[in-house]
Amino acid sequence: MIKDKKNIAILGSTGSIGTQTLDIIDRFPELFRAAVITANHNWQLLAKQAIKFKPKMVVIADSSAYAPLKEALKNEEIEIACGDAEIARGASLPEVDMVVTAMVGYSGLLPTIEAIKAGKTIALANKETLVVAGEIITGLLKKYNSDIIPVDSEHSAIFQCLVGEKRSELRKILLTASGGPFRKLNKKDLEKVTVSDALNHPNWNMGAKVTIDSASMMNKGFEMIEAKWLFNCKPSEIEILIHPESIVHSMVEFHDGSIKAQLGVPDMHLPISYALSYPDRLPSDSIPLNLTKYGTLTFEKPDLERFPLLGYAFEAIEKGGNLPCILNAANEVAVASFLNNQISFIEMPELVRYTMDKTPFVKNITLQDLIETNLEGVKIANEWLKTH
Repeated sequence: MIKDKKNIAILGSTGSIGTQTLDIIDRFPELFRAAVITANHNWQLLAKQAIKFKPKMVVIADSSAYAPLKEALKNEEIEIACGDAEIARGASLPEVDMVVTAMVGYSGLLPTIEAIKAGKTIALANKETLVVAGEIITGLLKKYNSDIIPVDSEHSAIFQCLVGEKRSELRKILLTASGGPFRKLNKKDLEKVTVSDALNHPNWNMGAKVTIDSASMMNKGFEMIEAKWLFNCKPSEIEILIHPESIVHSMVEFHDGSIKAQLGVPDMHLPISYALSYPDRLPSDSIPLNLTKYGTLTFEKPDLERFPLLGYAFEAIEKGGNLPCILNAANEVAVASFLNNQISFIEMPELVRYTMDKTPFVKNITLQDLIETNLEGVKIANEWLKTH
């Protein structure tokens, strides 16, 4: 079992992954301490978390929320800071052993890089980090002797299936997807779906951004790109399978034809717990998986005509360079616009396609290239919005 208490920095402690990480820390206080917690806007919940968990440092990204946060914590002996640079500093503190990167979207990239440079173990829940900068991140992991343990249920499943196996014997990754709430809808029906329809995921309770990405299948495209970098494989070696029961979280196939799968109930506490405690396993109070309840587990191929964003992800990673960064920037604008009822569900792929085609392509990228690409991609995506 874990010998020493781990000090955990949670980047995005007020979101879905962050709050569930704190659930586990609360259940095992002898094993883990929330040393640093951060949030974007939600200072009220952040303050409640700080009062309960007594971290060394609390950081809010939104400068307008700094004063009320400081007032709420005036009687606590906690360092209170504000801004993106302070989030990165918190992730790099000497006493921090592991950084849970649960920030949403592109915003998680730079703090993750700083944590890697500080040699921290990264419990990665921010898939956009590897989508945008997979090549740069993998190089930094080697340079600074840092490790990533995946938190996404699918990547955790693959990671678990590969423990004790030779990576050279891996033939294929079978990445499962629930199919989201619109799996059975035709293209005409997709024209009519609402934001509330898209947020009604059949199996998982996630934040709004990830839930919309799941409905559009963009989430699975991002996970495919993430898997390519995490497990050092080609996109052609990753197969997407729609699995509506969400019980088989992913599988790996070896050269001898054997397939290993990781199964479990749809509960993010399980992969988060595994990441925090690896290589050990902690007891869970989740309801055990009862396969007789399901009777049949089904698998089917995704429909790229109805869900073109998944195909765009394969295109982006095959071409490489800054195209995955462009894809991510466009998708962030598309999702925010859909959530604000500015565009329809089927217009999201149109916005992304336009941005991918219009944003200048750079093959050999640096971090500065990606920073500039993200800004340019967002700009061009917003130009599309003005004409529609």
